[in-house]
Amino acid sequence: MDVSSTTAAPSSTGADTVVVGLLDGEAPTFDVDGALAALVASGEAKPAFKRLALAHAGGTRLLAVGLGARDALTPERARVAAAVALGRAREVGATTVCWVRPEGTGSEIAAALVEGTVLAAYRYDAMRSAPPEDAGGPTALMVAGADDIATDVDRAATVAAAVNAARDLQNAPANELTPTALATAASELGQLPGVQVSIDGREGIEARGMGCFAGVAQGSEEEPALITIRYEPAEAVDAPLLGFVGKAVTFDSGGISLKPAGKMHEMKFDMSGGAAVLAATEAIARLRLPIRLVSVIGATENLPSGRSVKPGDVLTAMDGTTVEVNNTDAEGRLVLADCILHARELGAERIVDLATLTGAIVVGLGSTYAGLLGTDDAWVDAVRDAGERTGELVWRLPLHAEYADMVKGEVADLLNATAERKAGSITAAEFLRHFAGDVPWAHVDIAGTAWGLGRAYARKGGSGFGVRLLVDLAEAHA
Repeated sequence: MDVSSTTAAPSSTGADTVVVGLLDGEAPTFDVDGALAALVASGEAKPAFKRLALAHAGGTRLLAVGLGARDALTPERARVAAAVALGRAREVGATTVCWVRPEGTGSEIAAALVEGTVLAAYRYDAMRSAPPEDAGGPTALMVAGADDIATDVDRAATVAAAVNAARDLQNAPANELTPTALATAASELGQLPGVQVSIDGREGIEARGMGCFAGVAQGSEEEPALITIRYEPAEAVDAPLLGFVGKAVTFDSGGISLKPAGKMHEMKFDMSGGAAVLAATEAIARLRLPIRLVSVIGATENLPSGRSVKPGDVLTAMDGTTVEVNNTDAEGRLVLADCILHARELGAERIVDLATLTGAIVVGLGSTYAGLLGTDDAWVDAVRDAGERTGELVWRLPLHAEYADMVKGEVADLLNATAERKAGSITAAEFLRHFAGDVPWAHVDIAGTAWGLGRAYARKGGSGFGVRLLVDLAEAHA
């Protein structure tokens, strides 16, 4: 979708549909020949949140959407309102939409209107033999307002496009999006200024001593990929090095500890953390943020075969830590362990990892919050604050020595999963904590938010959750 801002009168922009938000007790910010005012007076148009009404006047189609009370208008509510309006605009055949920024609101609301519209316009039709009948929709969006919105509108368009790129990766079937295909997509970032990409296959992973990562990968004939992306623009030469780490298990059958058949097809989404890290890194580079960043993505399949790691096997991580594998379906933490160590080896001074790590986080938090755990209060707070600003909410869970004791091994240093069904998300994080060492580290478990989010702008399929949070975190870090 082509996105722009304008200071012109909405009716003179060439848009076939002008969207106006209605606030409780306030007249419409924009109107043509009193058409919207008449709808409000008649009761057909209401400021109730998400309520829609349509009018035509002076050759312009006017779409009113309720925003509720002014003091309740947050960026997240603006995203939802924009998504609802986009759905109606598609129904009436709109091709160019102009949103009127509500009078008296900041540029963050204008940015949220862009995000809600662009995210709601997303479709994944790549695997269809022919476009569906309802494939059309608006192809251009303008936001009308003062000059102060231009920068934030452009930024929001870049970030929303990155989210949709992550969703393309998520929604692709696992026979198409193999670890090699994900590595190829990552390699394309090397064309951006300040970006360098390196890829290690099975031999390279083993040569680095990444025995945990290699152990997960050994059951599949598909080549695994250790993807390392460095973004170091000249203007940030002395900046601290930020580390993003993403789990990218492109299909997770559970390995020898095989998952139930029901909904196993959704395990193509087990690469969602890696997709978010990749897309966020691209957005950061395109925005030319003055930071230094190393992004590490561990891509593999987890399949059963005669070569698969078995329950009871012991693997050795990059730092020499031995891990007893008592559940091959707890594979993500094995991949992440070596990837976190790799980020540390490359000099990352603060690390955040994203992973669809545990079903327990879905039970505990559903799809409203992702789980957040970490070792450094200031860094964890920074991640939480980025989630609050972007609407990608995270909820902090505790770490504790008693939880750490639960992942101590019997025949090796660590267990990859506890035998008891207690504190599953926390003990998984305690496992990762060992490999983060003394580097400030935060872990975001996105198993409940990565797909099927149920929000107006991301109802089904991959949600791209984490992209906006990571970009915002990088901006705050800068």
